[in-house]
Amino acid sequence: MLYWVLKNSIHFGLFCYHRKIKVHGLENVPKNKPVLFLPNHQNALIDVLLVGVHCNRKPYFLARSDVFRGWVLNTLFNYVRMIPIYRVRDGRNTLSKNSAVFDSCAHFLSSGEAIVMFPEGNHNLKRRVRPLSKGFTRVLFRALEQFPELDIQLVPVGFNYEDAEKFLDSATLCYGKPISVQALYDKEDAKGSVVRIKEAVTVRLKTLTTHISPEVQYTEIANYLETQKVDFLDPVKANRLIKQGVSRTSPGAETTTLSSKKRSFFQMIFLFLNLPVILFWRLVVKPKVPEAEFMGTFRFAVSFLGFFAYYIILLTAFIALVNFWWALGIISFLGIFNLSYVKWSRFN
Repeated sequence: MLYWVLKNSIHFGLFCYHRKIKVHGLENVPKNKPVLFLPNHQNALIDVLLVGVHCNRKPYFLARSDVFRGWVLNTLFNYVRMIPIYRVRDGRNTLSKNSAVFDSCAHFLSSGEAIVMFPEGNHNLKRRVRPLSKGFTRVLFRALEQFPELDIQLVPVGFNYEDAEKFLDSATLCYGKPISVQALYDKEDAKGSVVRIKEAVTVRLKTLTTHISPEVQYTEIANYLETQKVDFLDPVKANRLIKQGVSRTSPGAETTTLSSKKRSFFQMIFLFLNLPVILFWRLVVKPKVPEAEFMGTFRFAVSFLGFFAYYIILLTAFIALVNFWWALGIISFLGIFNLSYVKWSRFN
């Protein structure tokens, strides 16, 4: 029950935080087979939360061990099925712990469970699929060593953001068709199996998210796409534009829904009504965000927890000043206004 409440609270929070969230390809997710979800990784914890609430499974997550700091986070992450994975940067003496992690993953997969693992090994806001590490193949091979007939399905997931650093952002999740590991794995040819599996996943990911290649021309191409107002929520159109090098976007590209004057007016109201939360974000939290990739994560956390606390404080204050029903009406109006602003305006 607590897991259900937490998941749906985060689901609602993500809905309120994003201007829109699109999900494609959920029919590709097997329901009764072991699944390893393999998303590209751009937006730190936002990626984790989005795939967690929009994958139609109750997955385990492999996450870097350094986020498991303190007993509070450790307890929370364990409860939501996050499993620490150890890297060289965590100390070579910690790498031996991965053997037990791989055994646990093999057990979960043999029980038909789903696991989420980011095969790029790190996060980056660049709109491209980076070279995949072989860490996820080690998880697969350990499972197949222990359960040779296990029919593990790899489901690539493409994340697409309008602008992951800014508010308000929109996102598209694209679930690709599953890849059967059995069709690519040969226990007598481990190196060849790694190459085949990585290549199959890479090819699929490059169709599920915007992929700007070659990297040496990344800035030039990215700027070109921005000037053409390409819809980054549609990786098919974005990749077609990259490939064709056309001088303009196809008809039907989205435009801002409100005029600049109306946006400025509603922005001022939004700022005024929510000033304490916005000041806390801008003056206290934002200056401490360690990397651009974490901007969305910290902003969502402030929004999720900050607005909840803000509404509770306002509700309590208005109950004391007037009465419960008037207070509830005022808070409801504020919540509806804020949600409307998120859904039908932009504020960068």
